[in-house]
Amino acid sequence: MNDTQATRRIKIFDTTLRDGEQSPGCSMNLSDKLLVTEQLESLRVDVIEAGFAASSEGDFQAVRAIAEKAKTAVVASLARCRKADIDRAWEAVKVAVHPRIHVFLATSPIHMECKLRMTPDEVYKNAVESVAYTKSLCPDVEFSLEDCTRSERPFIYRVIQGVIEAGATTVNIPDTVGFATPEEMYALIHDILENVPGARDIDLSCHCHNDLGLGVANTLAAIRAGVTQVECCVNGIGERAGNAALEEVVMALKTRHTFYQADTNIDTTRIYSVSKTVCNVTGSRVQANKAIVGENAFAHEAGIHQHGVLANPLTYEIMTPESIGLPRSKMVLGKHSGKHAFSQRLEDLGFRLEEARVEELFVKFKALADRKKVVSDADIEALAIHTQPVREDQILRLDRFSVLASDVITPVSTVRVVFDGKLVEEVATGDGPINASFAAVRSIAGLPEARLEHYSLGAVTEGMDAQCEATVKVLYAGRSYRGSAVSTDVIEASILAYIQALNFALEVLRKGE
Repeated sequence: MNDTQATRRIKIFDTTLRDGEQSPGCSMNLSDKLLVTEQLESLRVDVIEAGFAASSEGDFQAVRAIAEKAKTAVVASLARCRKADIDRAWEAVKVAVHPRIHVFLATSPIHMECKLRMTPDEVYKNAVESVAYTKSLCPDVEFSLEDCTRSERPFIYRVIQGVIEAGATTVNIPDTVGFATPEEMYALIHDILENVPGARDIDLSCHCHNDLGLGVANTLAAIRAGVTQVECCVNGIGERAGNAALEEVVMALKTRHTFYQADTNIDTTRIYSVSKTVCNVTGSRVQANKAIVGENAFAHEAGIHQHGVLANPLTYEIMTPESIGLPRSKMVLGKHSGKHAFSQRLEDLGFRLEEARVEELFVKFKALADRKKVVSDADIEALAIHTQPVREDQILRLDRFSVLASDVITPVSTVRVVFDGKLVEEVATGDGPINASFAAVRSIAGLPEARLEHYSLGAVTEGMDAQCEATVKVLYAGRSYRGSAVSTDVIEASILAYIQALNFALEVLRKGE
Protein backbone atom coordinates (compact mmCIF):
# COMPACT_ATOMS: atom_id res chain seq x y z
CA MET A 1 0.00 0.00 0.00
CA ASN A 2 1.31 3.45 -0.89
CA ASP A 3 2.49 5.41 2.16
CA THR A 4 1.37 8.65 0.52
CA GLN A 5 -2.29 7.65 0.53
CA ALA A 6 -4.54 9.68 2.80
CA THR A 7 -5.41 8.05 6.12
CA ARG A 8 -9.01 6.83 6.28
CA ARG A 9 -10.91 6.97 9.56
CA ILE A 10 -12.67 3.75 10.46
CA LYS A 11 -15.74 3.94 12.70
CA ILE A 12 -15.81 1.49 15.60
CA PHE A 13 -19.23 -0.08 16.17
CA ASP A 14 -19.06 -1.86 19.51
CA THR A 15 -21.55 -4.68 20.07
CA THR A 16 -20.26 -5.89 23.46
CA LEU A 17 -23.62 -5.06 25.06
CA ARG A 18 -25.61 -6.94 22.41
CA ASP A 19 -23.67 -9.67 20.58
CA GLY A 20 -21.08 -9.90 23.33
CA GLU A 21 -23.70 -10.41 26.01
CA GLN A 22 -25.17 -13.30 23.99
CA SER A 23 -22.00 -15.26 24.73
CA PRO A 24 -22.82 -18.06 27.20
CA GLY A 25 -22.10 -16.89 30.73
CA CYS A 26 -21.61 -13.23 29.75
CA SER A 27 -25.03 -11.81 30.64
CA MET A 28 -25.03 -8.43 32.39
CA ASN A 29 -27.52 -6.66 34.61
CA LEU A 30 -28.51 -3.04 34.06
CA SER A 31 -25.90 -1.53 36.36
CA ASP A 32 -23.22 -3.60 34.60
CA LYS A 33 -24.40 -2.33 31.20
CA LEU A 34 -24.39 1.28 32.31
CA LEU A 35 -20.86 0.88 33.67
CA VAL A 36 -19.71 -0.61 30.36
CA THR A 37 -21.47 2.24 28.52
CA GLU A 38 -19.38 4.76 30.50
CA GLN A 39 -16.24 2.81 29.68
CA LEU A 40 -17.04 2.56 25.96
CA GLU A 41 -17.63 6.30 25.78
CA SER A 42 -14.32 6.94 27.54
CA LEU A 43 -12.75 4.66 24.91
CA ARG A 44 -14.41 6.89 22.27
CA VAL A 45 -16.22 4.21 20.27
CA ASP A 46 -18.42 5.67 17.52
CA VAL A 47 -21.45 3.40 17.97
CA ILE A 48 -22.72 1.40 20.95
CA GLU A 49 -25.14 -1.37 20.04
CA ALA A 50 -27.13 -1.39 23.27
CA GLY A 51 -29.20 -4.52 22.73
CA PHE A 52 -32.22 -6.05 21.04
CA ALA A 53 -35.09 -3.97 22.43
CA ALA A 54 -37.89 -6.24 21.19
CA SER A 55 -36.46 -9.42 22.72
CA SER A 56 -37.72 -8.77 26.28
CA GLU A 57 -38.94 -6.05 28.62
CA GLY A 58 -35.60 -6.19 30.43
CA ASP A 59 -33.70 -5.65 27.19
CA PHE A 60 -35.98 -2.76 26.25
CA GLN A 61 -35.39 -1.04 29.59
CA ALA A 62 -31.64 -1.58 29.29
CA VAL A 63 -31.46 -0.16 25.76
CA ARG A 64 -33.50 2.85 26.83
CA ALA A 65 -31.32 3.47 29.90
CA ILE A 66 -28.16 3.27 27.78
CA ALA A 67 -29.71 5.64 25.24
CA GLU A 68 -30.40 8.12 28.02
CA LYS A 69 -26.90 7.79 29.48
CA ALA A 70 -24.73 8.01 26.35
CA LYS A 71 -23.56 11.53 25.55
CA THR A 72 -21.29 11.20 22.52
CA ALA A 73 -21.71 7.77 20.92
CA VAL A 74 -24.47 6.72 18.55
CA VAL A 75 -26.78 4.27 20.38
CA ALA A 76 -28.25 1.48 18.27
CA SER A 77 -30.87 -1.16 18.87
CA LEU A 78 -31.09 -4.30 16.77
CA ALA A 79 -34.44 -5.15 15.17
CA ARG A 80 -35.78 -7.80 12.84
CA CYS A 81 -37.51 -6.69 9.65
CA ARG A 82 -40.83 -6.55 11.48
CA LYS A 83 -42.82 -3.41 12.18
CA ALA A 84 -43.31 -4.35 15.85
CA ASP A 85 -39.57 -4.84 16.35
CA ILE A 86 -38.74 -1.56 14.63
CA ASP A 87 -41.33 0.36 16.67
CA ARG A 88 -39.97 -1.12 19.88
CA ALA A 89 -36.40 -0.26 18.90
CA TRP A 90 -37.37 3.32 18.12
CA GLU A 91 -39.23 3.67 21.41
CA ALA A 92 -36.03 2.60 23.21
CA VAL A 93 -33.43 4.69 21.33
CA LYS A 94 -35.33 7.84 20.43
CA VAL A 95 -34.22 9.48 23.70
CA ALA A 96 -30.55 9.16 22.65
CA VAL A 97 -28.52 12.15 21.52
CA HIS A 98 -27.62 10.10 18.43
CA PRO A 99 -30.13 7.25 17.86
CA ARG A 100 -29.80 4.44 15.31
CA ILE A 101 -31.96 1.45 14.39
CA HIS A 102 -30.14 -1.61 13.07
CA VAL A 103 -32.41 -3.91 11.06
CA PHE A 104 -31.32 -7.24 9.65
CA LEU A 105 -32.52 -10.03 7.39
CA ALA A 106 -30.80 -13.19 6.15
CA THR A 107 -29.82 -13.38 2.48
CA SER A 108 -28.05 -16.74 2.12
CA PRO A 109 -29.88 -19.59 0.32
CA ILE A 110 -29.74 -21.86 3.37
CA HIS A 111 -31.16 -19.20 5.70
CA MET A 112 -33.87 -18.07 3.29
CA GLU A 113 -35.01 -21.64 2.66
CA CYS A 114 -34.61 -23.29 6.05
CA LYS A 115 -35.05 -20.44 8.55
CA LEU A 116 -37.10 -17.73 6.89
CA ARG A 117 -39.00 -19.96 4.45
CA MET A 118 -39.06 -17.02 2.05
CA THR A 119 -38.15 -16.61 -1.60
CA PRO A 120 -35.41 -14.17 -2.62
CA ASP A 121 -38.05 -11.80 -4.00
CA GLU A 122 -39.90 -11.88 -0.67
CA VAL A 123 -36.68 -11.22 1.25
CA TYR A 124 -35.83 -8.29 -1.03
CA LYS A 125 -39.30 -6.78 -0.64
CA ASN A 126 -39.26 -7.21 3.15
CA ALA A 127 -35.79 -5.67 3.46
CA VAL A 128 -36.57 -2.62 1.35
CA GLU A 129 -39.96 -1.97 2.95
CA SER A 130 -38.52 -2.39 6.47
CA VAL A 131 -35.69 0.05 5.80
CA ALA A 132 -38.13 2.58 4.31
CA TYR A 133 -40.39 2.29 7.37
CA THR A 134 -37.42 2.58 9.76
CA LYS A 135 -36.22 5.66 7.89
CA SER A 136 -39.62 7.31 8.50
CA LEU A 137 -38.88 7.06 12.25
CA CYS A 138 -35.11 7.42 12.55
CA PRO A 139 -32.69 9.25 10.23
CA ASP A 140 -29.83 6.86 10.99
CA VAL A 141 -30.62 3.36 9.67
CA GLU A 142 -28.27 0.40 9.41
CA PHE A 143 -29.15 -2.73 7.46
CA SER A 144 -27.38 -6.08 7.81
CA LEU A 145 -27.47 -8.93 5.30
CA GLU A 146 -27.29 -11.82 7.75
CA ASP A 147 -25.00 -14.65 6.58
CA CYS A 148 -23.83 -12.44 3.74
CA THR A 149 -20.58 -14.33 3.18
CA ARG A 150 -22.59 -17.40 2.15
CA SER A 151 -24.97 -15.39 -0.04
CA GLU A 152 -24.91 -15.13 -3.84
CA ARG A 153 -23.25 -12.08 -5.35
CA PRO A 154 -26.08 -10.89 -7.67
CA PHE A 155 -28.59 -11.08 -4.83
CA ILE A 156 -26.21 -9.28 -2.45
CA TYR A 157 -25.85 -6.42 -4.93
CA ARG A 158 -29.60 -6.25 -5.49
CA VAL A 159 -30.46 -6.11 -1.79
CA ILE A 160 -27.78 -3.53 -0.96
CA GLN A 161 -28.85 -1.23 -3.77
CA GLY A 162 -32.48 -1.60 -2.71
CA VAL A 163 -31.89 -0.71 0.95
CA ILE A 164 -29.63 2.22 0.02
CA GLU A 165 -32.38 3.62 -2.19
CA ALA A 166 -34.84 3.05 0.68
CA GLY A 167 -32.72 5.20 3.00
CA ALA A 168 -30.09 3.03 4.72
CA THR A 169 -27.12 5.12 5.86
CA THR A 170 -24.99 2.10 6.80
CA VAL A 171 -24.97 -1.35 5.21
CA ASN A 172 -23.32 -4.14 7.16
CA ILE A 173 -21.73 -7.25 5.65
CA PRO A 174 -21.71 -9.94 8.37
CA ASP A 175 -19.68 -13.13 8.32
CA THR A 176 -22.36 -14.50 10.63
CA VAL A 177 -20.96 -18.01 11.04
CA GLY A 178 -17.27 -17.18 10.73
CA PHE A 179 -16.99 -19.00 7.40
CA ALA A 180 -14.99 -16.55 5.28
CA THR A 181 -11.25 -16.28 4.73
CA PRO A 182 -9.44 -12.93 4.51
CA GLU A 183 -9.03 -13.29 0.75
CA GLU A 184 -12.74 -13.94 0.32
CA MET A 185 -13.72 -11.06 2.59
CA TYR A 186 -11.48 -8.66 0.70
CA ALA A 187 -12.95 -9.79 -2.64
CA LEU A 188 -16.54 -9.49 -1.37
CA ILE A 189 -16.12 -5.91 -0.12
CA HIS A 190 -14.22 -4.93 -3.26
CA ASP A 191 -16.92 -6.41 -5.51
CA ILE A 192 -19.74 -4.67 -3.62
CA LEU A 193 -18.03 -1.29 -3.98
CA GLU A 194 -17.45 -1.91 -7.67
CA ASN A 195 -20.92 -3.24 -8.52
CA VAL A 196 -23.44 -1.43 -6.30
CA PRO A 197 -24.34 2.16 -7.24
CA GLY A 198 -24.24 4.35 -4.14
CA ALA A 199 -22.17 1.90 -2.05
CA ARG A 200 -19.38 4.47 -1.74
CA ASP A 201 -21.85 7.13 -0.55
CA ILE A 202 -22.86 5.30 2.63
CA ASP A 203 -20.90 3.60 5.43
CA LEU A 204 -20.08 0.05 4.41
CA SER A 205 -19.48 -2.09 7.48
CA CYS A 206 -18.35 -5.61 8.37
CA HIS A 207 -19.18 -7.88 11.30
CA CYS A 208 -16.89 -10.91 11.58
CA HIS A 209 -17.26 -13.93 13.84
CA ASN A 210 -14.35 -16.02 15.00
CA ASP A 211 -15.44 -19.61 14.40
CA LEU A 212 -12.25 -20.36 12.43
CA GLY A 213 -10.11 -17.92 14.41
CA LEU A 214 -10.22 -15.43 11.53
CA GLY A 215 -12.49 -12.71 12.93
CA VAL A 216 -9.78 -10.05 13.25
CA ALA A 217 -8.00 -11.10 10.05
CA ASN A 218 -11.25 -10.87 8.07
CA THR A 219 -12.03 -7.48 9.62
CA LEU A 220 -8.63 -6.11 8.64
CA ALA A 221 -9.05 -7.50 5.13
CA ALA A 222 -12.40 -5.71 4.88
CA ILE A 223 -10.74 -2.47 5.98
CA ARG A 224 -8.12 -2.82 3.25
CA ALA A 225 -10.91 -3.44 0.74
CA GLY A 226 -12.76 -0.24 1.71
CA VAL A 227 -15.22 -0.62 4.60
CA THR A 228 -15.61 2.51 6.72
CA GLN A 229 -17.08 0.85 9.82
CA VAL A 230 -16.17 -2.35 11.67
CA GLU A 231 -18.24 -4.17 14.29
CA CYS A 232 -16.43 -5.78 17.18
CA CYS A 233 -16.50 -6.62 20.90
CA VAL A 234 -14.19 -5.88 23.79
CA ASN A 235 -12.06 -8.98 24.50
CA GLY A 236 -13.56 -10.66 21.43
CA ILE A 237 -16.55 -12.04 23.36
CA GLY A 238 -19.71 -12.98 21.49
CA GLU A 239 -21.78 -15.84 20.09
CA ARG A 240 -19.99 -19.20 19.90
CA ALA A 241 -16.25 -18.50 19.37
CA GLY A 242 -16.83 -14.77 19.67
CA ASN A 243 -16.48 -11.65 17.52
CA ALA A 244 -13.53 -9.74 16.16
CA ALA A 245 -11.75 -8.30 19.21
CA LEU A 246 -11.96 -4.50 19.34
CA GLU A 247 -8.54 -4.10 20.94
CA GLU A 248 -6.82 -6.30 18.34
CA VAL A 249 -8.37 -4.48 15.37
CA VAL A 250 -7.60 -1.05 16.80
CA MET A 251 -4.02 -1.84 17.77
CA ALA A 252 -3.34 -3.55 14.42
CA LEU A 253 -4.35 -0.32 12.65
CA LYS A 254 -2.28 1.77 15.04
CA THR A 255 0.82 -0.43 15.00
CA ARG A 256 0.74 -1.11 11.24
CA HIS A 257 -0.49 2.31 10.18
CA THR A 258 1.81 2.60 7.21
CA PHE A 259 0.38 -0.64 5.84
CA TYR A 260 -3.34 -0.09 6.43
CA GLN A 261 -3.37 3.71 6.06
CA ALA A 262 -6.39 3.73 8.37
CA ASP A 263 -7.01 4.87 11.93
CA THR A 264 -9.80 5.10 14.50
CA ASN A 265 -10.95 7.64 17.05
CA ILE A 266 -10.23 5.22 19.89
CA ASP A 267 -8.25 6.39 22.94
CA THR A 268 -5.98 3.35 23.09
CA THR A 269 -4.75 4.21 26.58
CA ARG A 270 -8.21 3.20 27.82
CA ILE A 271 -8.08 -0.30 26.31
CA TYR A 272 -6.60 -2.09 29.33
CA SER A 273 -9.04 -0.72 31.91
CA VAL A 274 -12.05 -1.26 29.63
CA SER A 275 -10.96 -4.85 29.02
CA LYS A 276 -10.68 -5.44 32.76
CA THR A 277 -14.09 -3.90 33.38
CA VAL A 278 -15.75 -6.18 30.80
CA CYS A 279 -14.00 -9.17 32.39
CA ASN A 280 -15.38 -8.15 35.76
CA VAL A 281 -19.00 -7.56 34.78
CA THR A 282 -19.26 -10.68 32.61
CA GLY A 283 -17.14 -13.03 34.71
CA SER A 284 -15.40 -14.01 31.47
CA ARG A 285 -11.62 -14.03 31.70
CA VAL A 286 -9.24 -13.60 28.77
CA GLN A 287 -6.58 -16.28 28.31
CA ALA A 288 -3.07 -15.41 29.48
CA ASN A 289 -1.67 -15.34 25.93
CA LYS A 290 -4.52 -13.24 24.53
CA ALA A 291 -3.19 -10.56 22.16
CA ILE A 292 -3.02 -6.99 23.53
CA VAL A 293 -4.77 -7.51 26.90
CA GLY A 294 -3.67 -10.98 28.03
CA GLU A 295 -1.56 -11.32 31.16
CA ASN A 296 1.45 -12.43 29.09
CA ALA A 297 1.04 -9.91 26.26
CA PHE A 298 3.98 -7.83 27.54
CA ALA A 299 5.70 -10.51 29.65
CA HIS A 300 9.18 -11.81 28.78
CA GLU A 301 10.58 -14.92 30.45
CA ALA A 302 13.23 -16.18 28.03
CA GLY A 303 16.63 -14.78 28.96
CA ILE A 304 17.49 -13.65 25.45
CA HIS A 305 14.16 -11.80 25.23
CA GLN A 306 14.67 -10.15 28.60
CA HIS A 307 18.15 -9.00 27.61
CA GLY A 308 16.83 -7.55 24.35
CA VAL A 309 13.92 -5.73 25.99
CA LEU A 310 16.17 -4.23 28.64
CA ALA A 311 18.53 -3.00 25.93
CA ASN A 312 15.69 -1.66 23.77
CA PRO A 313 12.00 -2.57 24.23
CA LEU A 314 11.48 -2.48 20.45
CA THR A 315 13.55 -5.64 20.10
CA TYR A 316 10.59 -7.76 21.20
CA GLU A 317 7.72 -5.31 21.71
CA ILE A 318 5.99 -3.89 18.64
CA MET A 319 3.84 -1.66 20.84
CA THR A 320 4.32 -0.29 24.32
CA PRO A 321 2.35 -1.31 27.40
CA GLU A 322 1.67 2.39 27.94
CA SER A 323 -0.10 2.60 24.57
CA ILE A 324 -2.95 0.47 25.93
CA GLY A 325 -2.94 2.06 29.39
CA LEU A 326 -0.71 -0.51 31.11
CA PRO A 327 2.14 1.30 32.89
CA ARG A 328 5.52 -0.41 32.72
CA SER A 329 6.54 0.87 36.15
CA LYS A 330 5.32 -0.97 39.22
CA MET A 331 5.01 1.71 41.88
CA VAL A 332 4.28 0.29 45.32
CA LEU A 333 1.99 2.17 47.68
CA GLY A 334 1.51 1.49 51.38
CA LYS A 335 -0.54 2.54 54.38
CA HIS A 336 1.38 5.81 54.66
CA SER A 337 0.56 6.86 51.10
CA GLY A 338 -1.79 9.79 50.69
CA LYS A 339 -4.88 10.26 48.57
CA HIS A 340 -3.02 12.35 46.00
CA ALA A 341 -0.55 9.53 45.26
CA PHE A 342 -3.41 7.03 45.18
CA SER A 343 -5.49 9.21 42.86
CA GLN A 344 -2.51 9.75 40.56
CA ARG A 345 -1.83 6.03 40.43
CA LEU A 346 -5.44 5.32 39.49
CA GLU A 347 -5.12 7.79 36.63
CA ASP A 348 -1.80 6.28 35.53
CA LEU A 349 -3.49 2.89 35.40
CA GLY A 350 -6.19 4.27 33.11
CA PHE A 351 -8.98 4.87 35.63
CA ARG A 352 -10.45 8.35 35.26
CA LEU A 353 -12.99 8.45 38.07
CA GLU A 354 -15.16 11.03 39.75
CA GLU A 355 -13.88 12.46 43.01
CA ALA A 356 -16.56 10.69 45.07
CA ARG A 357 -15.54 7.32 43.61
CA VAL A 358 -11.84 8.01 44.25
CA GLU A 359 -12.65 8.89 47.87
CA GLU A 360 -14.64 5.66 48.22
CA LEU A 361 -11.80 3.58 46.78
CA PHE A 362 -9.21 5.38 48.92
CA VAL A 363 -11.00 4.19 52.07
CA LYS A 364 -10.86 0.63 50.68
CA PHE A 365 -7.19 1.13 49.81
CA LYS A 366 -6.28 2.22 53.37
CA ALA A 367 -8.11 -0.80 54.79
CA LEU A 368 -6.26 -3.06 52.36
CA ALA A 369 -2.93 -1.42 53.22
CA ASP A 370 -3.53 -2.24 56.89
CA ARG A 371 -3.88 -5.92 55.93
CA LYS A 372 -0.93 -6.05 53.51
CA LYS A 373 2.64 -4.77 53.82
CA VAL A 374 2.56 -3.24 50.35
CA VAL A 375 -0.17 -2.50 47.81
CA SER A 376 0.83 -3.08 44.19
CA ASP A 377 -0.57 -1.78 40.91
CA ALA A 378 -2.45 -5.07 40.57
CA ASP A 379 -4.06 -4.52 43.98
CA ILE A 380 -5.18 -1.03 42.97
CA GLU A 381 -6.56 -2.33 39.67
CA ALA A 382 -8.46 -5.00 41.58
CA LEU A 383 -9.99 -2.38 43.87
CA ALA A 384 -11.02 -0.13 40.97
CA ILE A 385 -12.44 -2.93 38.83
CA HIS A 386 -13.94 -5.35 41.32
CA THR A 387 -15.19 -3.07 44.11
CA GLN A 388 -18.78 -2.06 43.47
CA PRO A 389 -19.78 1.55 44.19
CA VAL A 390 -21.55 2.04 47.53
CA ARG A 391 -25.28 2.52 47.07
CA GLU A 392 -27.41 4.17 49.70
CA ASP A 393 -30.46 2.16 48.63
CA GLN A 394 -28.72 -1.24 48.90
CA ILE A 395 -31.16 -3.71 50.46
CA LEU A 396 -28.53 -6.01 52.00
CA ARG A 397 -25.13 -4.87 53.30
CA LEU A 398 -22.62 -6.97 55.19
CA ASP A 399 -21.85 -5.75 58.71
CA ARG A 400 -19.70 -8.59 60.05
CA PHE A 401 -19.31 -12.37 60.06
CA SER A 402 -17.71 -15.09 62.14
CA VAL A 403 -17.06 -18.70 61.16
CA LEU A 404 -16.13 -21.80 63.11
CA ALA A 405 -14.80 -24.66 61.00
CA SER A 406 -12.49 -27.64 61.19
CA ASP A 407 -12.31 -31.20 59.86
CA VAL A 408 -13.91 -32.64 63.01
CA ILE A 409 -16.96 -30.38 63.54
CA THR A 410 -19.80 -29.14 61.35
CA PRO A 411 -18.90 -25.65 60.06
CA VAL A 412 -20.97 -22.84 61.59
CA SER A 413 -21.25 -19.27 60.30
CA THR A 414 -22.73 -16.26 62.04
CA VAL A 415 -23.49 -13.45 59.65
CA ARG A 416 -24.83 -10.02 60.52
CA VAL A 417 -26.14 -7.76 57.77
CA VAL A 418 -27.95 -4.48 57.47
CA PHE A 419 -31.27 -5.46 55.90
CA ASP A 420 -33.53 -2.55 54.93
CA GLY A 421 -31.66 -0.37 57.41
CA LYS A 422 -31.91 -2.81 60.34
CA LEU A 423 -29.25 -5.11 61.77
CA VAL A 424 -30.20 -8.77 61.36
CA GLU A 425 -28.07 -11.71 62.47
CA GLU A 426 -28.39 -15.36 61.49
CA VAL A 427 -26.49 -18.53 62.38
CA ALA A 428 -26.32 -21.42 59.92
CA THR A 429 -24.41 -24.63 59.29
CA GLY A 430 -23.17 -26.07 56.03
CA ASP A 431 -20.69 -28.33 54.25
CA GLY A 432 -18.01 -25.68 54.74
CA PRO A 433 -17.67 -22.13 56.07
CA ILE A 434 -18.66 -20.54 52.75
CA ASN A 435 -21.66 -22.81 52.30
CA ALA A 436 -22.76 -22.05 55.86
CA SER A 437 -22.33 -18.31 55.30
CA PHE A 438 -24.42 -18.45 52.13
CA ALA A 439 -27.16 -20.29 54.02
CA ALA A 440 -27.20 -17.57 56.70
CA VAL A 441 -27.43 -14.76 54.14
CA ARG A 442 -30.13 -16.58 52.17
CA SER A 443 -32.19 -17.00 55.32
CA ILE A 444 -31.91 -13.31 56.23
CA ALA A 445 -32.91 -12.28 52.69
CA GLY A 446 -35.96 -14.55 52.79
CA LEU A 447 -34.98 -16.28 49.55
CA PRO A 448 -34.84 -19.97 50.53
CA GLU A 449 -35.40 -21.08 46.92
CA ALA A 450 -32.37 -19.20 45.59
CA ARG A 451 -30.00 -21.77 44.09
CA LEU A 452 -26.27 -21.33 43.57
CA GLU A 453 -25.59 -21.94 39.85
CA HIS A 454 -21.91 -21.06 39.75
CA TYR A 455 -19.17 -20.23 42.20
CA SER A 456 -15.54 -19.50 41.45
CA LEU A 457 -12.64 -18.15 43.43
CA GLY A 458 -9.33 -16.93 42.05
CA ALA A 459 -6.41 -14.71 42.96
CA VAL A 460 -6.33 -11.38 41.16
CA THR A 461 -2.99 -10.33 42.63
CA GLU A 462 0.16 -12.22 43.60
CA GLY A 463 1.67 -13.43 46.83
CA MET A 464 0.57 -15.05 50.07
CA ASP A 465 -1.51 -11.96 50.91
CA ALA A 466 -3.10 -11.78 47.45
CA GLN A 467 -6.55 -10.37 46.91
CA CYS A 468 -8.94 -12.98 45.59
CA GLU A 469 -12.09 -12.51 43.57
CA ALA A 470 -15.21 -14.50 44.29
CA THR A 471 -17.83 -14.76 41.55
CA VAL A 472 -21.27 -16.28 42.04
CA LYS A 473 -24.36 -16.81 39.94
CA VAL A 474 -27.64 -17.35 41.72
CA LEU A 475 -30.79 -18.70 40.09
CA TYR A 476 -34.05 -17.37 41.51
CA ALA A 477 -37.52 -17.43 39.94
CA GLY A 478 -36.12 -18.46 36.57
CA ARG A 479 -33.54 -15.65 36.34
CA SER A 480 -29.80 -15.61 36.98
CA TYR A 481 -28.14 -12.95 39.10
CA ARG A 482 -24.40 -12.42 39.25
CA GLY A 483 -22.24 -11.04 42.01
CA SER A 484 -18.51 -10.54 42.43
CA ALA A 485 -16.23 -9.10 45.09
CA VAL A 486 -12.59 -9.02 46.11
CA SER A 487 -10.88 -9.34 49.46
CA THR A 488 -7.72 -10.81 50.97
CA ASP A 489 -10.14 -13.04 52.92
CA VAL A 490 -11.74 -15.69 50.68
CA ILE A 491 -14.77 -16.06 52.95
CA GLU A 492 -15.41 -12.31 53.05
CA ALA A 493 -15.09 -12.05 49.25
CA SER A 494 -17.53 -14.94 48.85
CA ILE A 495 -20.12 -13.46 51.22
CA LEU A 496 -19.89 -10.03 49.57
CA ALA A 497 -20.35 -11.55 46.11
CA TYR A 498 -23.33 -13.60 47.28
CA ILE A 499 -24.93 -10.57 48.92
CA GLN A 500 -24.50 -8.59 45.71
CA ALA A 501 -26.28 -11.29 43.68
CA LEU A 502 -29.14 -11.49 46.20
CA ASN A 503 -29.45 -7.70 46.17
CA PHE A 504 -30.10 -7.81 42.43
CA ALA A 505 -32.70 -10.56 42.95
CA LEU A 506 -34.45 -8.61 45.70
CA GLU A 507 -34.54 -5.45 43.58
CA VAL A 508 -36.23 -7.31 40.72
CA LEU A 509 -38.62 -9.04 43.15
CA ARG A 510 -39.69 -5.74 44.74
CA LYS A 511 -40.16 -4.05 41.39
CA GLY A 512 -42.43 -6.89 40.34
CA GLU A 513 -40.52 -7.50 37.10
